[in-house]
Formats: sequence, C-alpha cells, structure tokens
Amino acid sequence: MTRQKTYLVISALGEDHPGIVNQLSKVVLDQGCNIEDSRMTVLGGEFAAMLLVEGKWNTLAKIENALPELERQLGMTIICKRTGERATGRNLLPYAIDVVSMDHPGIVNNLAGFFAERDINIEDLSTSTYAAAHTGTPMFAVHMTVGIPADLHIAALREDFMDYCDALNLDAVLEPLKG
Repeated sequence: MTRQKTYLVISALGEDHPGIVNQLSKVVLDQGCNIEDSRMTVLGGEFAAMLLVEGKWNTLAKIENALPELERQLGMTIICKRTGERATGRNLLPYAIDVVSMDHPGIVNNLAGFFAERDINIEDLSTSTYAAAHTGTPMFAVHMTVGIPADLHIAALREDFMDYCDALNLDAVLEPLKG
C-alpha cells in the first residue's frame, strides 16, 4: 500500500536580497522535507517564491512553526497551506503555448478567456517584456502550459486559437509539450 503524500505550499514575497533561497531551502532541509516543485523569480525589486514541499505531517508542522521567525529574519511575507496530491481524474494532454506581440494591456486576460470558455485549465503561465531588436519596440511574451481534454479535437482547437490570435495581432504557437 502506497502512502498518500502530504504537501505544504509555501509562498514568500519580499524585497530582493542575496541569501533568500538559501534560507528558505535550509528550513525545508533541516526538517527532513523535500522541495518537489518551485518557482522563484525577481519581479521589480521584489523576490517571489512558491514552493511545494513534501514531508510527513509532523515535519511539515515543524516548517509551519518555523515560518514566522523566517519571515522576520528575511523581512518577507510568508504564507503556507497544506495540500494533497494533485487529482488525476481527467485524461488531459499537456500542451505548450507561446505567444509574442507588441506589448499592450489585456493580452493575458484575452488568452485566459479563450481557454476558460473551453474549460481548458492553464497549469503554468509566465510572461516577460523586452525591447525588440533594432527598433526597441516594447514586446510581450507569454509561455503557458495547458491541460487539454483528450476528447477535444486538437486540430479544431488549434485552428480556433490561431484565428483568435490573428484577430488580436498575436503571434502564437500551440504544440504538444515535449519531454
């Protein structure tokens, strides 16, 4: 009989400075737990981290108890929430989507609306801005992973998505997630 894994999701936000990842990961390691998944980045002058920590219920409790002191030491806002393993009831196909366009408000909302209307879950999303080579035009890039129901006709979805993006002047690619 396999043991149901127990998890703690930790979210931390605060002014960026060296050593944050070291101190966050040390608290996890010191309690005998493991970081199974994470996202960490600097946004403006702030460091943002989300960690999925796996451990026994009592070791996760030790991390929960250590977080207020870590929050004080790092000068960050840290919140946590217990969670279980992800439900795998639906037969979903992982697809990657990349979109690039001139930067303007509403791109993320438009893309999210397209997939929400079709009951397609956005599982991961990251965006960035940059200056186009030669012209310096402000550009916007979106990379996302979605779970497409296996019974959905992919060719029709891809055609609808490309038409939608063309109407919004967005360059887009929708392809199976590799690896």
